[in-house]
This record gives sequence, C-alpha cells and structure tokens, in this order.
Amino acid sequence: MSTLASCIEFGISATSALDRFVAWVTDTGLSLYPAQEEGILALAEHQHLILNTPTGSGKSLVASFALFLALCEQKRAFYTCPIKALVNEKFFDFCRILGPDNVGLQTGDATVNRDAKVIICTAEILANIAVREARLAADYIVMDEFHYYGDRDRGSAWQIPLLLLDQSVFVLMSATLGDTHKITDYLEAITGREVADVRSAERPVPLDFVYSDNPLHETLAELIKQNRQPIYLVNFTQRTAAEQAQNLLSSDFTVKEDKEALRQAIANERFSTPYGKDMQRFLRHGVGLHHAGLLPKYRLLVEKLAQRGLLKVVSGTDTLGMGINVPIRTVLFTKLCKYDGEKTAILSARDFHQIAGRAGRKGFDDHGYVVAQAPEHIIENRRLESKKQTGRKVIKKQPPDKGYVHWDKNTFEQLQQKSPEPLESRFEVSFGLLLSLIQSEVAVKGGGYGRLIQLIANSHGSDGIKRRQRHQAARLFRTLRKAGIIVLHQIEDYRGAYVRIAKELQRDFSLFHTLSLYLVESLTMLEPNSPTYYLDILSQVESVLEDPDAILYRQLDKLKGDKIAELKAAGVEYEERMAELEKLEYPKPNRDFVYATFNEFAEKHPWVGSENIRPKSIARDLIERMLSFKDYVIEYKLERIEGLLLRYLTEVYKTLIQTVPAKYHDDDLLDVVTYLRSLVRSVDSSLIDEWERLRDPDAPIVENIAELSPPKPRDIASDPRAFAARARNDLHKLLKALAQKDYQAASEAVLQRENEWSPEKIATEIEPYYIEHSHIDITPLARRPHNTFIKEIGPRQWQAIQKIVDEDGEADWVIECLVDLIEERDEDLPLIELVRVTR
Repeated sequence: MSTLASCIEFGISATSALDRFVAWVTDTGLSLYPAQEEGILALAEHQHLILNTPTGSGKSLVASFALFLALCEQKRAFYTCPIKALVNEKFFDFCRILGPDNVGLQTGDATVNRDAKVIICTAEILANIAVREARLAADYIVMDEFHYYGDRDRGSAWQIPLLLLDQSVFVLMSATLGDTHKITDYLEAITGREVADVRSAERPVPLDFVYSDNPLHETLAELIKQNRQPIYLVNFTQRTAAEQAQNLLSSDFTVKEDKEALRQAIANERFSTPYGKDMQRFLRHGVGLHHAGLLPKYRLLVEKLAQRGLLKVVSGTDTLGMGINVPIRTVLFTKLCKYDGEKTAILSARDFHQIAGRAGRKGFDDHGYVVAQAPEHIIENRRLESKKQTGRKVIKKQPPDKGYVHWDKNTFEQLQQKSPEPLESRFEVSFGLLLSLIQSEVAVKGGGYGRLIQLIANSHGSDGIKRRQRHQAARLFRTLRKAGIIVLHQIEDYRGAYVRIAKELQRDFSLFHTLSLYLVESLTMLEPNSPTYYLDILSQVESVLEDPDAILYRQLDKLKGDKIAELKAAGVEYEERMAELEKLEYPKPNRDFVYATFNEFAEKHPWVGSENIRPKSIARDLIERMLSFKDYVIEYKLERIEGLLLRYLTEVYKTLIQTVPAKYHDDDLLDVVTYLRSLVRSVDSSLIDEWERLRDPDAPIVENIAELSPPKPRDIASDPRAFAARARNDLHKLLKALAQKDYQAASEAVLQRENEWSPEKIATEIEPYYIEHSHIDITPLARRPHNTFIKEIGPRQWQAIQKIVDEDGEADWVIECLVDLIEERDEDLPLIELVRVTR
C-alpha cells in the first residue's frame, strides 16, 4: 500500500492531484462520505471551504487533501490548532502522512523545519506572522476547531488571518460552527473566491440519548451491564472529577481478569508523587482520572490504558481531554450547567454538542451513547420520598448545591435539537496589533495605521463596533506618538509622511512579549553585589508569568492557618484575629521594587495596557528552602493539582533559559536552572524532553512520535559550567539530607554501585560531626558556589567537595565525593559517589 507522500508529484495540476489522492484513498480501503467528497472537489476548484460535520466524520482527510494539493502545486500551506498539544500531535500525524521533509512546526517554544511547505502551528502564531509580514506566502490555510473564532479571549487570532491573507484558500473546520453566513459573505466579497459551505448532521456512528434520574452509581452499573463502556464521566471542575473518581472506588464493576491485566499494565510505572498512590488505586480499580491538573505522565497513562480497553470509566473535565485520543462509547454528563467565568448557566448548544460528539468510535461502535444525570438533589429527594411512602423515617429534603441552575429532561432534549449559536466576532484593537502593523510596513501612503483602519473596516463586527474600534485606534496612535515610540517620517518629493518606529528601539521590538521586555529592562536595576542577587533575578522571572491561582490560594491558606495558631496562642480575641488575617497576602518578594519598576516601565511604554505585573514566590520559595517537589506538594496540599505546579516550574525554567540574557547566568543562577531542570525531569521528564528536542537544531525530523523516545543521551560533562552546576546540586541534595538527618534520602542522593552507602552507614559516617555541632546550615548563603569545589583528578573523573557550614558560620568539615564518568550513565541517576565526611 502506497503512502500519500509517495503520491506527491511537484508541479502537477489540481485535477491530477485530485486523481492521485482519490486513488490513494481507494488503495487504503477507505470510501469517501458525501461531505468529504464535496469538500475535496471544492478544494480542487480552489474554492474556500467551510466544513461543518460531526466529530469522527473524517474532516482530517479533507484537510490532508488541502495540504497534499499545496505540495503538488509547489505552494505553501498552514494548518492551525487551538493548543500546542494538538499542534505537536498534528505535526507528527502529517509527518507520517506527507513525509517529514515536507512538514514543519512553529510554536511559541520552538521551530522545526521552518522552510517546509506545510507548517503546523497555533492560530496565534499564524496571526502574528500575518501581521508582521505584509505579504505572507500562505496559499492554503486550514484552521481546525474553527469555533474558537468566537472565543472571548482568543477569537481575534482566528479572525486576523481571514482579514489579512486575502490571496489564501481557507479551510475552516469544526463540528459546531453554527450559522456562518457572515463569514461566507466576507470571504467571497474580499477574496473573489466562491465559498463551499459543506454541512452534514450525519454521523458515521449515530448517537442515542438517555436521561437518567437514578443515582450515578446505578446509572454507571446499568451502562456497564449493557456493555456501553468506555464511559467518559463529564465534570466541570477538576475537584469534582477527582471526587467522582474516588466515589467510584465503592462500586466494583471490573472483573478479576481485567484487574489482573491492569495490575500487570502498570507494574513498571512510577507513582512516586504525592498523588501517585491515588492514581494507582483508581487505575487498579478500572477507573481513569483525566484533567489538566494532573501530571502529563499520569494523563498519558490513562490514555494508553483506555486505548487498550482496560478502563471502564474515565472521570474528567468538560474539555474531554482536548487533543487526546481516548476511545469513548458513552459520554455521561453529571450536570447540564457550568460556571463560565462570570456566572453559572445552562450549557451552550455548542458546548453540549462539542462534548456529546465525542461518543461513539468509528470502526468500533455501532452507536454512541449520551447520558445526562438529573440534578443530584432531585434524585436524592425522590429516593427520600419513596422511603417516606414505605412508612420509614426520613430527613428533610436536600437543597440544591450553591450556584445551581435548574435543568431537567426537557432541557436535555432542547440541547439535542438546538443548533450551535452563531459565531460572534471577537476582533480587538490593541497596542500590540498597531505596533506590529507599523513594523511590518515598508511602503509609504498609509503605513501601519492605515492597515489597521483597513483591518477594522474589513472586520466582521457591526458598524457600531467598528466606530468604537476606529476611535480606539486613534487613541492608541496618539498615545504611542506622545510616548515617542512611533514618529512621523517625512518623505522628500512626497506631500505626506509615513509612520515608523523610533530609531532607538530595536527592529524586532515586540508588544506581544511586553512583560518579557520589562523583565530584561528590570534586571539592569538589580544590585549585583547583593547576596540574594540570583534569587532576585528569579523573582523578576516569576513576576512576569501567569499566576497559578490555585497554588497561590494554598500559600495564603497556609499563612492564615499559621497566623491563627500564633494569635490563638497569644490569646488574641476573635475579631482582632480576623482583622489580622485580612492583612495577609501570599508571599511577594521584592514587591515594592517590582511594582515601582513596572509602574515606571508602564509610563514609558503605554502599550502595556491591561497587562499587569504579578510578583509571587513559588520557585523561589522552593529553592530557598531546598524543598523537593514532593515536600512542596505536601506542605501546601497540592496533591490534586501537582500537574499545575510542575507546568509552572517548567515555565520558570524555560523563561530563565530563553528570556534572561546569558550575561546574568553566573554560577548561582546556573545552579537554579540546573536544580529546576533536575527537579522537573525527576517528576515527569516529558515536559522538558519534548521542549529540548524541539529547540535542538540538529534534532532529526521523524514521522512517528514513538521515534522520539528515548531522547538521545547527553554527555553530562560536555558543558563544564553546566556540569559543575549539576555536581553542586547533587552535593546540596546530600547536604540537605544530612542536615535533616534523613539518612534514607542521603543514601538515595548518592550513586550506589554495590549499595555500599546504606542509611545506617551514612548515619555512622556523619556521627562525629554531630558530636561537635548541633546542626548544618543549608540557607542559600551556605550553599553559594564558593563553598563547593570541583577538581579534575583524571580522565573523566573529578573530586567534588562541599563545605559544611555549622551553627557558628564556620566550615571546618567537608563532604568529599567522587564523580566518575568513564562509563556512560543515565543522566537522571545521582552524579556523585560519597567518599567520606571529614574534618
């Protein structure tokens, strides 16, 4: 069977490309649905295509033809997705289908094969490129999940390519588009091309809808009895998803043979994080849990087990694992209302159809099933009423949960029949958009401001909205001129001027990275001689990152708990205690410096607009106190959201690498970078490994994601500074374990060749020190690089010595270790071998 890549012939006509593609489809044993056939024929005639067909109806095959056609015509194509995870998944899919040399990837983190004819990216990346390049070579643009056009926060990025790339052929795909006649009319009017609006409600796997007023555990038991698993249990918060998974442990719906298969399937998995034991219990019981707060490795494990058919139920959030490949026969809604960020309301028709459409797998299921539970308090009150009629004593009726919005069977039926709401234009005028347009223009007569006015005129909003946006554009333009960011440049022999960026600003000056610009500028104002200089740099990095609110709330909760205990012990009255609690906020190191420098920055750079600075201390708190990931999770009770903590620490690491200039990377900061990398990789290496692969210009382009594992081994000693930082980090782990008299942790912190350093032996080794001293200082000052010595003693062998600072600040004892890299080793193993602790 030939691959689609082998069918590519450069320079052939659209008709010939169509013939080749249809022959390939036939060769693979597939047959085209009418909607697929109509869409492909429209593309062969170079029409725009709006493809609104259900989930599982083969939209990806139509998209593949658009990209195949671009390659055959030797033109360029872009394929956009809403999130990076989907971008990565589609990148590998299309590498496999079209050949890795023909496909490239662009995300905010990295670029792979940038000159490829087919580029996979997020909609935001394409919008930014379209704005900055006056005439972008983009002959075909496929925008998947196009319903994001109406997203309140991100919709503008989905509209900008439509406004700027009037020479492109667009393929706009989604299962829930609703009425798109305004978009159709616009595309035809601006581009002069016809638009094929292809719609179909016919699903390859039809859906059956059931409304249940039985308790949830009974509903699940009945579905499993009817062989309607795998079941996706839809919740609208991560907390309720986890609580439902916990509740399911009381129901036994997995037979003994399946439990044994699950036990064997997860036997070699590491559940080493605080929430790992819960995940292990869920999985052994045949229950999956899947939401964004989990570690990536746990989510991936749930996906793999579900794909193997080993999980009867997966409890997750309403995103239904956007971008994941989990087989689902039944979608079970626990509620039909959710909090949308402003209020609790009944699900929109679009949300309902987007979620329900996941049920039923083509090639596996004859039917998919969508079940909605009646409100929990109604089910419970019906049970109490039945109990009362039998003469038994009952408690009073249960009230609904706080924020409840009523739904019933009629609501469920209306959602089934209701079409998705029309997409609403979300185009916005901003400082970033205006400045990028000005930078991209090289012609006179209009310049960037003229392009912005034209964009507003072409945008899809009402006349009233466009008037407000023109007024907004004028205000932004005047503000930038007043700040000296843009200037009018007079042209000789031309009665007029064009707008350009002030000469003192760099050519690639970008307002899409406003806070990064502030970060770089603020670093110059820190005091280099301060003993906390490297920690202050870290605080500046944290201040420009998005707040992980759930973690900050837990920090504040702990502070309040500690404060209450302190005030109670001091005999302070209740009212005064409450007043003191109101004064507390989560830790914000250098808050006055951060706020003052940011306010000064904002005065000079008014495009900051609604952006704000966010001082906080998560990475700094962890590093100052030398806490492990596990310690931090337990201390702040982050078990259910440990994935959020890991992603945040990963973002800190990336920002230190990508944004903080190299001149600031002294030994102290390098230790921080190394510590964070080691910590993140020890918990879940996938986040760092994938990012580092994508940043590697020499990384091979592969056709299958499986070929990326394992990553190529790194020579730990190839970078002397990074090697020394890694050795210091390992020495500090050992130092902390000895300071806490945690000899099991000390034994695990050193490389064991033949288990020569047992916890008992290490306790004996350190005992003479503790005879003379009360404790070991592990404060940041005691861990500075000047207390560590790395000396080469032979080919690929080093002596590593860590001074032990005692209670008086003296350092007359040392930990002596050996680093031996003569033989290759796993970089995740400890680097150091303990030799002795000596005076």
